[in-house]
Amino acid sequence: MEEQLPHARAGREKEFARCVLPEMEMLLRAAMTLTTRTDHAEELVRDTLQNAYRAFDRFDGHQPRPWLLTLMHHAHADNRHGRGPGPVIGTDPGPGPSPTLVSAPPAESLAVGKTFHEEVDAALAALPDKYRQVVHLVDVDGLSYVEAGELLGLSEATVTTRLRRARRRIRVRMAAAGLVPGRGER
Repeated sequence: MEEQLPHARAGREKEFARCVLPEMEMLLRAAMTLTTRTDHAEELVRDTLQNAYRAFDRFDGHQPRPWLLTLMHHAHADNRHGRGPGPVIGTDPGPGPSPTLVSAPPAESLAVGKTFHEEVDAALAALPDKYRQVVHLVDVDGLSYVEAGELLGLSEATVTTRLRRARRRIRVRMAAAGLVPGRGER
């Protein structure tokens, strides 16, 4: 019986790695959207992974992304309500690097220019937190509306509405800066 335990544990760890490792980059991007500080994002990912490992026996092995995002949502909610570390988005990030909206390849940077990127960053920064979060999760991190909603504790319809309003605000600001056509100019 004792020989089966290490073998079973090794199988469990291998299966955990198979399900979780492909989602690590997405988890870190989502955590950065929620916390805005690298150290807090890493801590949120660590909490999520610890919770995932503890609950892995109850996971069916299908669709690890929604499962992990749900665990991250709960870990973030615990952190926000004083049951763990990490700030909520909108708090002063303090010293350290802050995420940017656009990290364009050199060819795109040459074609679009520095002004465009600065204006996009400014337009995103000007959004209220509730809009900035959905833009970042859906348009930057590539999560589906459902996944973003699960992570933020919102319905898909609320994510859709917030995303539509955020994109409209960004488009208006970009048009005012003369960087995209205004309504009817296309």
